Amino acid sequence: MGSSQGSSLSTNVTGLVEGSSNGREVAYLDTLPVYVKELIAGGAAGAFAKTAVAPLERIKILLQTRTQGFQSLGVYQSLKRLLKHEGLPGFYKGNGASVLRIVPYAALHFMTYEQYRCWVLDNYTGLLGTGPVVDLLAGSAAGGTAVLCTYPLDLARTKLAYQVVDEKASLGNGCKSVVTQPRYSGIRNVLQSVYTEGGMRGLYRGVGPTLIGILPYAGLKFYIYEKLKRHVSEEHQRSIMMRLCCGALAGLFGQTFTYPLDVVRRQMQVENMQALGGGRHKNTWQGITTIVSEQGWRQLFAGLSINYIKIVPSVAIGFTAYDMMKSWLRIPPRQKTQSVSAA
Repeated sequence: MGSSQGSSLSTNVTGLVEGSSNGREVAYLDTLPVYVKELIAGGAAGAFAKTAVAPLERIKILLQTRTQGFQSLGVYQSLKRLLKHEGLPGFYKGNGASVLRIVPYAALHFMTYEQYRCWVLDNYTGLLGTGPVVDLLAGSAAGGTAVLCTYPLDLARTKLAYQVVDEKASLGNGCKSVVTQPRYSGIRNVLQSVYTEGGMRGLYRGVGPTLIGILPYAGLKFYIYEKLKRHVSEEHQRSIMMRLCCGALAGLFGQTFTYPLDVVRRQMQVENMQALGGGRHKNTWQGITTIVSEQGWRQLFAGLSINYIKIVPSVAIGFTAYDMMKSWLRIPPRQKTQSVSAA
């Protein structure tokens, strides 16, 4: 009897010690609504992916906006020039604004995608079915929603990244500054200055081509990712390499079709910082025609090569991190989520 009591006591103590912290963590996670978990998973995935490719993102913006000293340089030479002028911190200039934007953007993007998807499946299954077309529509709507909510932060990120300052010029080493004094000192300063100059319209300058580009891009990204996953056998569904490959291809194809709109958006965002002044691109179509006539059609694809280098790991890491965060946060599979939503 004593041995049985001792065994029972030992089992209870062991279970208490091993399961107390895990139990509290699991119990807390289970109390969170599904949409809150999706917000957390999406925000974390976006921040992780964006920081991983920040140096390439900075170079892409400098090429897109034809920043002085970077117009004719390739990716490698641009990285060397930026390292020479600003050092390693230069690779991450604007990344604070980028992460500050991407956390709510990615959180809203993934969460609203799941919610739109459930809504479409609950109401229009007979018309649209349950295939990847649902992912295309839900992804497009989610991309538009996220852009409208976070666009001023994207504007701030672009303006900060556009500024190139030669940090070594003051040391008397003969280097020539590209921009002697930065116009903006931080995210808050950008938003205040732009709002003072142009009000809410100023904060949303360039949102037209952004929306036109994000609707097909976001839809195609989710469509291709889910379409590719459906062709993977069940035993490989949880493979990290499989998710990385599917995400990379999704970002690659989606970005190719919409890249010229991204170039127009960047140039509209930095017009007032250029010598020619603002107002040259009044809308998306005029922006495209102006760029083609004045800068050549190749400018519509300036930085595309680096965008390929960036988008492959960025989208791949984003989708993979999101799926892994969903597992860690105990988010039910989509079929269960749909039934819960319907209930």
